[in-house]
Amino acid sequence: MEEKNKIICIKPTMDNKTISKLLEPAILLGTPVIYEDANETFDPMLDPLLGKQIEKTGSNITIRMGDKLIEYDINFKFYITTKLSKPHYSPEVCVKVTMLNFMVTDKGLEDQMLNIVVEFEEPAKFKKLNEFVTLRADSEKRLSVLQDIIFTQIASSSDNILEDDELI
Repeated sequence: MEEKNKIICIKPTMDNKTISKLLEPAILLGTPVIYEDANETFDPMLDPLLGKQIEKTGSNITIRMGDKLIEYDINFKFYITTKLSKPHYSPEVCVKVTMLNFMVTDKGLEDQMLNIVVEFEEPAKFKKLNEFVTLRADSEKRLSVLQDIIFTQIASSSDNILEDDELI
């Protein structure tokens, strides 16, 4: 994803001053940062990044890192990796970040092999399968957007939601 960008690498074993010196210009310039070999707990210094606690003042977007207010480039990305096979992060961390598990499983390898065989043996069925997968993903996204709209309308409606014609 970041092949055309230079990625800055930080580790939990680095001291806070070094991490801060690497993070500040990356946030300002929108350079992606990868936090390698993360443990199950994070330094409180990283909380504003994990929670994306950005503030918009006028046309500037900033983030507070410690006692410094840093301009925040919207292209900035913060990736976290771990070597832990089954990490148990606190609920506070889980709410703040999106977690992806790239662990290789027998079932995953079996599915990949099956897809390769179907693509080779019956390309028409493989194409149709991909169309269905895309259609399902689009439908789930549309459902999520509609749910957000409905929940927003319910939250902003008057006392009796049955009187709101638009909501009905």
